[in-house]
Amino acid sequence: MAVGKEIRGKIKSIENTRKITKAMEMVAASKMRRAQERMRAARPYSDKVRNITANLSRANPEYRSPYMRPVGEVRTVGFIVVSTDKGLCGGLNTNLLRVVSLRMRDAQAAGQGIRVTALGGKGQSFLARAGAHIVSQAVQLGDAPQLDMLIGPVKVMLDAFVAGEIDAVYLCYTRFVNTMRQEPVVEPLLPLGAERFEQTEAERAAYSWDYLYEPSAPAVIDDLLKRYIEALVLQAVAENMASEQSARMVAMKAASDNAGNLIEELKLIYNKTRQAAITKELSEIVSGAAAV
Repeated sequence: MAVGKEIRGKIKSIENTRKITKAMEMVAASKMRRAQERMRAARPYSDKVRNITANLSRANPEYRSPYMRPVGEVRTVGFIVVSTDKGLCGGLNTNLLRVVSLRMRDAQAAGQGIRVTALGGKGQSFLARAGAHIVSQAVQLGDAPQLDMLIGPVKVMLDAFVAGEIDAVYLCYTRFVNTMRQEPVVEPLLPLGAERFEQTEAERAAYSWDYLYEPSAPAVIDDLLKRYIEALVLQAVAENMASEQSARMVAMKAASDNAGNLIEELKLIYNKTRQAAITKELSEIVSGAAAV
């Protein structure tokens, strides 16, 4: 029964693995709910900053912030790539990094330079292996990333844009659609287009008051725009975190289901092997008795 013993060992091993994947599925489901709450909680802040900035810009139409300078010839492109720190979340990182790689390849084919800010360990390691020019990074963001962890790496990209070293910046992350669907996104972040600051009539009525500026209106607008950009990056990280937990929950559920199917198949093989061994022993006993 050496074969039967080997099959029993495989069944035991797969059962232990299924316990792990089932536990990870439950943990991911719990973290997913909290990640979705953080994602929804991050939206009002960016909306508030956007509306205040829109009202200030409308009150000072003669001033053009460096974050909103018109796009000319694009010589260097920056990418802020948001990925996960951990694996076991299906094809989440693979799908995003494939899209980012294609966009970088197109930029290189157009003769444009590339600079990258990596937020997340998986993206950082992939881009480092690919030989990308990583100017800043932040890894080990945890399950509840805070804005102060992102300000430093993002500031490197913003300063380069203001200095004219980078002509356009793209934000790359995985957008949370629902529990079963997450889509990779590469969207323009800088320069900020005027369409971002379009307001509804209700928003204009709510933010139409006058302001006293200290030290000056241009300085306040620039600072608000910087905060708005940081809020957009934080929102992208929150979306990516919700997508990660959803993808991990689905992947672990699929792993648990596959383990259950494999266990059933191995049990069937084990029973057939055991029955064959018993039949063989009975045949030998009957043959021996007949010979006597």
